[in-house]
Amino acid sequence: MTLARLNLEGSHYQIGYGLGVFGRAAVETHLRPLALWQHLAGLVDTPAAQQMRRLVQTDFPGYWQEIEGLAVGLQLPVNEVFLWNCRGDFVTQQSVDGCTTLFSPTADGTLIAHNEDGLPQLRGHCAILNANPYSGLAFTSFVYPGSIPGHTFAVNEKGLVATVNNIRPTTIPAGIPRQILGRATLDASTLDKALEAVSQRGRAGAFHHTFGQLGSTRLISVEAMAEGVNVKEIQQPTGHANHMISEQLRQLPQRITGSSAARQHCVDQHLSQSHAALSAERSLAILRDTSGGDLPVYRCADDDPDDENTLATALFSIGASTVEWRVFTRRDTDAPDAEGAVSTFPE
Repeated sequence: MTLARLNLEGSHYQIGYGLGVFGRAAVETHLRPLALWQHLAGLVDTPAAQQMRRLVQTDFPGYWQEIEGLAVGLQLPVNEVFLWNCRGDFVTQQSVDGCTTLFSPTADGTLIAHNEDGLPQLRGHCAILNANPYSGLAFTSFVYPGSIPGHTFAVNEKGLVATVNNIRPTTIPAGIPRQILGRATLDASTLDKALEAVSQRGRAGAFHHTFGQLGSTRLISVEAMAEGVNVKEIQQPTGHANHMISEQLRQLPQRITGSSAARQHCVDQHLSQSHAALSAERSLAILRDTSGGDLPVYRCADDDPDDENTLATALFSIGASTVEWRVFTRRDTDAPDAEGAVSTFPE
């Protein structure tokens, strides 16, 4: 599968508009007919939606402009597009993006590897975005049609790497949308600023974030939800699927799908066999594991129970002076569909 490449420069509005033009056909064909999209569109006038819009417009005006541009590019009402970008901030039985992440210290720095799992019908309709906004940091990110960046995998011009996994609490308050907070991490110049972005009070939905950065040996796993935030500095190879596993948060009510439980178990089993630092090759092998029958780590079944497939696998090798990244969309080849490097030292 060819992975589209987008190069967008300009204001937040202009970048959002470019994303909208790119995703217009896929959204109209594959997303707007979904029961989830229609359900969310029916919530645009609710008090929760109105409160969330006000929070974004007041506290994150640049990202609101991205959503406005996205809506114009999609030729859809802005409130409808905004609610789609809040799809993980409302409790539903429908999954909204899966994902599995591995992270490990290495001899040369750190490594983050990530399976991006999403709607199967979006295969071939996603892209790698190179964004150079007039306000904020330049970054490279995997993007879905109809969505702003920041909730998949990315690296910014300061060499900060961020990956995101979906988490499904059983109750979610109205608050700052989780995709807005994910977008804020792409403007973080340091690991601590990324942590600050996702740890602020008043959030709505939950995410698991992994952060690493060029020039640093710190590797950080964050489970962030309205009830609390767990930050863990990683010292050995670790993996995370789509539910809270920290002692602090795992007892809170959440929905753990069969796939999430099975992927976490499979990853843990692989990592228990050896505590040696993860190599890129071993990480790829784990993320491409299909031994789980109906619930594998690498997901490609037409009848996946969460209606999700692995759309891309990303590898980030983070060293003292460079972040090298590769993205694969096929399981049967070691030839990446996209690759690049960032060599800017953080301030």
